[in-house]
Amino acid sequence: MTNTLKPAHRPLAYCTAAMALLAVVSGIGLIVDERTVLGEAVWLKPLKFSVSFALYAITLAWLIGQMDRWRRTMWWLGTVIVAGFVVPEVSAITFQAVRGVSSHFNLTPGLDETVFMVMGGAAYLGWLSTFALGVFLVLQRRVDRAMAWAIPLGFVISLAGMSVGYLMTAPTPDQALSLAAGLDLTTIGAHGVGVTGAGSGMPLTGWETGAGDLRVAHFVGIHALQVLPLLAVVLSRLSWRILDGARTGLVVVAAAGYAGLTGLLLWQAQRGQALIHPDARTIAAAASLAALVVLAAAAVLACAARRAPAAAPAPASAPAPAAG
Repeated sequence: MTNTLKPAHRPLAYCTAAMALLAVVSGIGLIVDERTVLGEAVWLKPLKFSVSFALYAITLAWLIGQMDRWRRTMWWLGTVIVAGFVVPEVSAITFQAVRGVSSHFNLTPGLDETVFMVMGGAAYLGWLSTFALGVFLVLQRRVDRAMAWAIPLGFVISLAGMSVGYLMTAPTPDQALSLAAGLDLTTIGAHGVGVTGAGSGMPLTGWETGAGDLRVAHFVGIHALQVLPLLAVVLSRLSWRILDGARTGLVVVAAAGYAGLTGLLLWQAQRGQALIHPDARTIAAAASLAALVVLAAAAVLACAARRAPAAAPAPASAPAPAAG
């Protein structure tokens, strides 16, 4: 991969524009439409997904535009992601918002069940296509070693974040008991852990404030695909001498810390604990993770400073001519 700016992948670029437009429409919907589903404004989910998919699409478009190998294969993979993943997923969510019904975990026989099945199939296709795209990106020729690490690590963490979504489709304990009793349920799965029914949600995100919420780790993990390459770009633009030889190590440390944060948020949610109400164990784990990241970053900078060549001594000034 080179630093030469190449044309972006047009279907992904158009997809980004469409998601931005949907975000505006959804924002207006939040203002003018007072309907709610399970205690959440009907247009909040289309807004969140359109913003998230806009970031996802523009990142992939930029990455594909920087490729120097297998460009046709990458173009088709990007197009499959748009047509088979992003468009069906967001269209289904928006369609259900217009109808005023839940899009996720809705297995009401008929149209709602079909829509949810379409979303599930799109999610699987999106995961596989993103994985394939990541493999081809890893095999690209790159000059920037920091970016060479940021891309595969970002893809791995992002795929792990996507996979958290599959945990949400498993029956909750109460649902499992009902299924074991032979009852037919219209809702199977949930993003909340330790909450029954509609709980209170945080502003804008809608994340649970009184129970665990798997969406937090899902969201953070997915966006490693943007955060780590962006970090590599920022580090490459900084001309600080202390960063010479340390950029790659700092990207690896940041990736490890980001993966640790995603795992920490998942662990917290699975214990039924809200993001804004961490207990002593969660706080201790977060503090330990932060300390390890800081120490590792300091060690990388110290090693780079020791390896860096000493600055050349300034030339001695010529002696002043003798008077007279």
